[in-house]
Amino acid sequence: MIDEKLARLRTHRNNISRYRRLLNTRLTDFEREFIEKRLSEERSAMERLAASTFPLTFQMPVREVYATPTAEAVT
Repeated sequence: MIDEKLARLRTHRNNISRYRRLLNTRLTDFEREFIEKRLSEERSAMERLAASTFPLTFQMPVREVYATPTAEAVT
């Protein structure tokens, strides 16, 4: 089951790469809009699948990561 999910994640990643490459080509407005929509859908699908495949993630709040150290923290 995990192998199937990993294969699906790879497929989404490959599709995202392909859509990004296509966006760097000459496209009509209609084509560009379609590809941007598909890119967004692929990203969402990949995020949902990743969240269900790897449910335990540890995220640091952004404000703590980018905060400048205080004098107390440095000493």
